[in-house]
Amino acid sequence: MRQRTAIVIGGGIGGLTAALALDRRGWSVTVLERTAGPVPASAPGSRAQSARPARSGAGIGLAPNAQRALDTLGLGDAVRAMAAWQGAGELRLPGGRRLARTDNAAAVRRFGGPVMVAHRAELLALLAGRLPDGALRTEAAAELVDPGEPGPGGRPARVRIAAAADRATGTDGPTATDGTCATGEGAGVPAGVGEELTADLVVGADGIHSAVRRAVFPGHPEPRYAGFTAWRFVVPAPERPCTAHETWGPGGLWGTVPLPDGRIYAYATAAVPPGGRAADDERAELLRRFGTWHRPVPDLIAAADPAAVLRNDVRTAAAPPPAFHRGRVALLGDAVHPMTPNLGQGGCQAIEDAVVLAQLAAPDADLAAALAEFTRQRLPRTMDVVRRAERIGRLTTWRSRPACALRAVLMAATARLTPDLALRALDGIADWRPEGPTYAAGTRGTRTAAQPKEHE
Repeated sequence: MRQRTAIVIGGGIGGLTAALALDRRGWSVTVLERTAGPVPASAPGSRAQSARPARSGAGIGLAPNAQRALDTLGLGDAVRAMAAWQGAGELRLPGGRRLARTDNAAAVRRFGGPVMVAHRAELLALLAGRLPDGALRTEAAAELVDPGEPGPGGRPARVRIAAAADRATGTDGPTATDGTCATGEGAGVPAGVGEELTADLVVGADGIHSAVRRAVFPGHPEPRYAGFTAWRFVVPAPERPCTAHETWGPGGLWGTVPLPDGRIYAYATAAVPPGGRAADDERAELLRRFGTWHRPVPDLIAAADPAAVLRNDVRTAAAPPPAFHRGRVALLGDAVHPMTPNLGQGGCQAIEDAVVLAQLAAPDADLAAALAEFTRQRLPRTMDVVRRAERIGRLTTWRSRPACALRAVLMAATARLTPDLALRALDGIADWRPEGPTYAAGTRGTRTAAQPKEHE
């Protein structure tokens, strides 16, 4: 039987996971990434050339649902080795008052595994390093020419490598939630400008402003501004260790998360008009907005490299798409269900998408039926996560002092009456599990969460 071929457009977390999952299922896979791409990691079992992992980018939370999905690819142990248990977490006010507290022991009890945090660039490098040699083509902006038709005698999908003049405005690379690609030398194979490729399957994983989505659903509304912008950065390990926390204030929040090597991943959001930029630099903007908040917030801002502070307007899906597929094209991650970061599920849902798609698209499966089932499983679940994340995001934009005071009272009271308040928001999300054996609690093959209804 002829080996089926797949082209993945976008080398972010969702795209690389999809490529690896399809490769494990017997597909011949090519990843087209418009940037210089992630640097493959030096890891046991790596099939790509090893290189030093990039240090740029920011952190990513990996809830148990994403860990279980990666378990099915044999990556669970490697991911846990490079990630940190989030440990104790606190919800605080700008003056330092603690409203609620939770820890990973509660997450294990509730979801069958811990919430972990990894450096995004290192996760990308790990995924890229497990792909076959030559599968990742970097600096290769791609354009979907024809979505194709599945089924007997159906035409293949066609993809063209964009001309050099199109590269700055072609398909979008990874985004804040779907994976920020790090740059590096020797990460892939240069693509031929104007080259046209055909495939049995195209996976659109090209980010929040997805050109693939626009091509297959030209009338679908673009993602809309969620009402706030976000800053992210990573700083060296501080002299005094700090506990993970999220602090909510008027019109915004601050988050501090320790990484495995002691460095700190910090993020912040503020309800501001879209498209803004600081007149001086974004670190100075953070100092103006958060410099008087409790320690270690001002210390972390002071330690940041101004050039390394990332700022992105947060956007979310304006409406559910008609489907997650058309013809021989499947969409995943931010390309089809962009969401606010308030549940930490953007990357996690992209990983789920990728694993489910590969599980359905067996080498001998009816592709049309497999893609229809992909939409049936993934559209309602991910759009529910989009709506839940957006509801929490709206709460963080409250500005008036009376409203913020009422919010704090309700949060504190709820935390006293209902332990693990922060974890409750992930009920029905973090306890998801894919088909196949997982070992999210640390023991291979151990069932760690209830089987969801759609898989019973």
